Amino acid sequence: MNWIETPDSLKLELATPDFLGAFRLAQAVVEPAERLNHHPDIAFGWGYIRFTLTTHDAGGLTDKDRALARLITETLASLGVPA
Repeated sequence: MNWIETPDSLKLELATPDFLGAFRLAQAVVEPAERLNHHPDIAFGWGYIRFTLTTHDAGGLTDKDRALARLITETLASLGVPA
C-alpha cells in the first residue's frame, strides 16, 4: 500500500467499489487501532477511504503512527485489499 509520508503525518487513500465498501474498511481497522490505543483520522465516501495518521499530542509523526500504518496495512491485506 502506498502510504504518503509528510513531516506531520502518514496518509493512505484507497478506491472502493462503493460507500459500503469504504465503510467496511473503516470498520475493519477499529479494533486493531483500539489494541494499539492509537486512532487514525478516517474520511470516506462513495468510492474512497482515506486514513491519516498523526500523533496529535506530539504535534506530528511518531513511531506510534508507523506502527499503526503497519497494522492497518496488515489488516487490509488480510481482507484482500491489494498492496
